[in-house]
Amino acid sequence: MPEPADISDSAVLVLGAGPAGLVLANLLCAAGVECVVVERRGREHVQQRARAGFLSPRSVALLREHGLDQGLARVGREHDRCEFRSAAGRLDLCYRELGSGGVHTVYPQQLLVTDLIAELERRGGQILFDTTVLAVGDLDSARPWARLRAADGREQRCSARYIAGCDGARGIARTALPVAPAVRDHAITWLALLARAPSTSDSVIYGVHAAGFAGQMPRSPDITRYYLQCDPGIDVRDWDEQRIWHELDERLQAERYGAPPRGPIIERSLVRLRSEILDPIQYGRLFLVGDAATSISPSAAKGANLAIVEAGILAPALGAAVHTGDETELRHYSQRCLPLIRQAQEFSHWMIELLHPPAPNDPEAEYQRVLRRARLHSLTTSAHHRHHFAESYVGL
Repeated sequence: MPEPADISDSAVLVLGAGPAGLVLANLLCAAGVECVVVERRGREHVQQRARAGFLSPRSVALLREHGLDQGLARVGREHDRCEFRSAAGRLDLCYRELGSGGVHTVYPQQLLVTDLIAELERRGGQILFDTTVLAVGDLDSARPWARLRAADGREQRCSARYIAGCDGARGIARTALPVAPAVRDHAITWLALLARAPSTSDSVIYGVHAAGFAGQMPRSPDITRYYLQCDPGIDVRDWDEQRIWHELDERLQAERYGAPPRGPIIERSLVRLRSEILDPIQYGRLFLVGDAATSISPSAAKGANLAIVEAGILAPALGAAVHTGDETELRHYSQRCLPLIRQAQEFSHWMIELLHPPAPNDPEAEYQRVLRRARLHSLTTSAHHRHHFAESYVGL
């Protein structure tokens, strides 16, 4: 097959149009750095893809500083409470009153992505939707490239001075990095649900139950995200709505605290909790951002926030390299990001250990149950632990 001709000669090629890629591209365009974004999914799919919804103070500040917060400022809702429900009772934490007083802002990812796409187009950025990246090459040369395939099957090539891999944990950028990740498969699966119904309260609710974890996360006044721990081998259709609401009632202790408001389940998927840490997160002129740089469980709402913060670190480094030829900050990109990644991973792992019961066949199951009760007891009785939890919960 003949070598495809170059169709673009951009300063930066951004792989992926999630929060990482879109924040990065917007910052680059604002700094006068030409970039092209490549996304394998269609625009409608990307703008409707429901993922994260909790933004940290640092993420909100970065979006605001760069004029990317119009929708967020208009309809985003501050959120400052979470509660743990267990056999020992209910622990309610207002983290606005703990630690540094930081709060989350609830703004569904699909709305943020829609905002970022519109703003990027306003700034003159280019997005190639329905375009698959087949390969990348010459990463340690002055002109790395990516081979692309459009929806009609036509293959072309796009070269750039730098490539930003923002295409997720299973994207081509991750596989192109010659580094083996440190991996932890937590052997835990969640049934992730969106219900067209209001939440029980404004709190995030963590159900710490012997039958498995359950979680309630407010998304909007009439949409609620739920999670249910389930057997890893199930099909998403195995649980009908009657069973879903029964399990939520049991694990969130509806008899004691009230049943979640009912509504149709409008989306369901499976989430397998798996964590990966890469070191470094760059090679040659390839730089990983977001889920491509580290896979993290959703147990502590760190994934999207890591993506936004990393994009905020990479963008000025790329700008300096493109405009002045100074690659000093680019060389330090991994060093600046990895402490944040490790901190987020550690807290996420702590949350996993707290929220989930041990496997029934675990020979150390009783020991694990004792430790879980100890963690909850410490949160309940220790002001120092609550302050530390609040700092970690909203941090990054």
